[in-house]
Amino acid sequence: MLVLILLTSAGGFLAVSALEPSEAVLRERCAAVVGPDTYELTPEQASNAALIAGVALSRGLPPRAASIAIATAIQESGLRNLDYGDNAGPDSRGLFQQRPSQGWGTEEQIMDPYYAAHAFYNGLVKVPGYTEMPVTEAAQQVQISAFPEAYADHEPEARAFASALTGHSAAALDCVLRSADGSGNPVQVVEEAAVVFGNQSAVIDGSNITLKATDRTGWATAQWAVANAKRLNLTGVSFGGLQWVRSGGWSTAETAPGIVTVQVATGAWQ
Repeated sequence: MLVLILLTSAGGFLAVSALEPSEAVLRERCAAVVGPDTYELTPEQASNAALIAGVALSRGLPPRAASIAIATAIQESGLRNLDYGDNAGPDSRGLFQQRPSQGWGTEEQIMDPYYAAHAFYNGLVKVPGYTEMPVTEAAQQVQISAFPEAYADHEPEARAFASALTGHSAAALDCVLRSADGSGNPVQVVEEAAVVFGNQSAVIDGSNITLKATDRTGWATAQWAVANAKRLNLTGVSFGGLQWVRSGGWSTAETAPGIVTVQVATGAWQ
C-alpha cells in the first residue's frame, strides 16, 4: 500500500502512492508524523501503542501522558507484550515489564495490556507536575529503572504516535499492510473498541461497523482501528471527510458527521 509518504497538511494528513512491489516483499509497517519527521512501528507495536493511548484518552489524561507511557513501553519491551524478564528483573512481564514482586499485580494481570496500561497511569498521575517534566524523569518516577536516561531516546516517536492515537492529530497515522489474510469479526472489533474507549453507540451491518464518536475521540477511534487493521483484519476506516484503505492510505471521502465507519474483511462470523 505505502511506497511514498507525502505530508500534505499541517494536520498530518498522509497521502500514499500506489503499491508497486508485490505483496510477497512488502514490509508491513505503521507510520506517524510529527513536524517534519516520520516514525515507524510494526503493526504489532502500533496496536499496543494504540491501546496505551486509548486508555489515556478514556481516563481523561492529556496526550503528554500517552507520550510518556508509549516511550516507557518502547524502552521496556519494544512495545511487545513480553512473557519474560531479564537479569535485572527476572519476574518482569508485559508491555511495561512490571514486576509482581514489586506490587504491580499478578503475572496474569500484568500480561493483560489493558491492566498494565492502567497500572502505569495509576502510578503516573501520582507524580506531581508530570506533564511538565522531561519524559525520562516522569517515567523514572513510575518505573524506578536502572537505566532512567534511556526513556528520553524514544520521546520523539512516542510523541508522534501519541498525538495521532489520542486524536490530537487527524489522519496522522497510516499503516502499510498486505491484503487481509482472513475474515474480520465485527463483534470483536466493537467489543475491543469498548474496552479501550468505553461503550460507544455501534451498529453492525454485515461487514460494516458504524461508531458514534466526535472530534478528538472520533479520530482516536479511527486511528486505533487503522493501528489494529492487521490484527483484526480490517480493510477500511473513515471519519471526518477522510478514508483509509489498505491499498491506498488516507484520501478524501464523503462521511457522516460524528460517525466512524470501519470495514472488516468479508467472511462468515460465528
